[in-house]
Amino acid sequence: MWQRISAWPPVRWLLSMWDVMRRPGVHYSLGFLTLGGFIAGVAFWGAFNTGLEATNTEAFCTSCHEMRDNVFEELKTTIHYTNRSGVRATCPDCHVPHAWPDKIARKMQASKEVWAKVFGTVNTREKFVDHRLVLAEHEWARLKANDSLECRNCHSFNSMDLTRQSPRAAQIHKMWLGTGEKTCIDCHKGIAHHLPNMRDIPQG
Repeated sequence: MWQRISAWPPVRWLLSMWDVMRRPGVHYSLGFLTLGGFIAGVAFWGAFNTGLEATNTEAFCTSCHEMRDNVFEELKTTIHYTNRSGVRATCPDCHVPHAWPDKIARKMQASKEVWAKVFGTVNTREKFVDHRLVLAEHEWARLKANDSLECRNCHSFNSMDLTRQSPRAAQIHKMWLGTGEKTCIDCHKGIAHHLPNMRDIPQG
């Protein structure tokens, strides 16, 4: 009976694979190396994901005084920080997409910000104010390019009750968001942080 089962091609293939897996190599069996590789892969993935999530918290974002003393203080004065519903947006809610591929792309992009920290690009209030327009324009361009993806982490045009908005806001949302001709950042540039000097910036 066993001979007939073991002669069946799929079983024969499995048995031959098992024989290869348990056969000792020069130092370790292939099975041991495969299992070790799997365990190492799981450990690496767990450590990578833990590190990724640790860098995706408000505590991490505000651990640098450049962020804590400038943009975070500005955020505290806005409706995104304190409001009647008690729902608060944190730094990664507005600056990091939720979907994993987009999140990884954003993290790679944000790694360049480490250079600014190392070289002290905005390590004083004066330097930060001087660079505010450049920083803001980079973020506006990024949000424009991804159709305000981070805004849409929480806000959806399809879920908006336009009857509960002011007539002007409802009209603008219907005209621009509803048609896809504009995106959130086109009109809401100063929603969470102070605007730079906009005197020479084209509007509309």
